[in-house]
Amino acid sequence: MRRDELLDAAEDLLCDQGSAALTLAAVADRAGVSKGGLLYHYGSKEALIKGMVERLIEDFDTLMAAEPGGTYTERYLGATLAAVRSGRLRRWAVVTGASGNLFLLAPLREAMTRWHREELSQEPDPVASQIVRLACEGLWDVASHDPELNTEADLQVLEQRLKALIEPTSA
Repeated sequence: MRRDELLDAAEDLLCDQGSAALTLAAVADRAGVSKGGLLYHYGSKEALIKGMVERLIEDFDTLMAAEPGGTYTERYLGATLAAVRSGRLRRWAVVTGASGNLFLLAPLREAMTRWHREELSQEPDPVASQIVRLACEGLWDVASHDPELNTEADLQVLEQRLKALIEPTSA
């Protein structure tokens, strides 16, 4: 639980003040713990960023596993919309903006590769499925920068249109 509170504090700090403000002292202060308390869980700024990246991947994988749907792309779309609707997308923007260190972001890049390639060849229309997955990334990105952009009505329309792209057609 404490680790999540520290990660939340780091994300809030990044969201409010940007990556230049991400220092261990600032995160500890935001979380209401001593710097030593923070260092007990995360021994360096890099370890803290790594923790945020790992949590992001785990959270999205959990959303994917909880989604109903016959295809991976249906679950991917559902998980993306669930994340946007619940405000989890903020974590995405914060983590990707947190570090210019490609080594720390490598697990995220690996997860993105997995999310975009997983079961693609098994989809009824792999190209349409790839388009939907890419549209989900665009939704994440835009909503991360302007969370008020899409109302629930907007999201419902987008969801219907994207689902229509991946519905099997009767021949």
